[in-house]
Amino acid sequence: MKVTRIQLIHRGLTNRCPNCGERTLFHAGTFFEVNRDCSHCGLIIERDEGFFLGSLSLNYGVTLVGFLTPVMLLAYSGVIGTTLAIILAGVGSIGFPVLFYRSSRSWWLMNYYFFLPHHLLANQRTVDAGEDQNT
Repeated sequence: MKVTRIQLIHRGLTNRCPNCGERTLFHAGTFFEVNRDCSHCGLIIERDEGFFLGSLSLNYGVTLVGFLTPVMLLAYSGVIGTTLAIILAGVGSIGFPVLFYRSSRSWWLMNYYFFLPHHLLANQRTVDAGEDQNT
């Protein structure tokens, strides 16, 4: 089983394990707790301490560019009032990152394995099997 980059993008956008495609990134009963590894295929999700700091930056960037900048531009152009813009920015600067938390974690894994697909267990097995046939 070889995981392609297209499969990685699909799995990343749907919050699935990058290796097997199962919905095992997060604990079943919680919103914020990431599993240490995939219960289906054994892929280590929490690679190292600090691995997901990139997802924090990703979440911050998407919040700034995708939410706060449009609110600021709408207020600047006079489409919405200043008071409404302040309320939207205040609520959105807390609410949007919370709602985007899971996606940012999944997208960070997607980016990591997109550029280093040979680190996936499924792709390592394919390489190992090919090496065994050649020897």
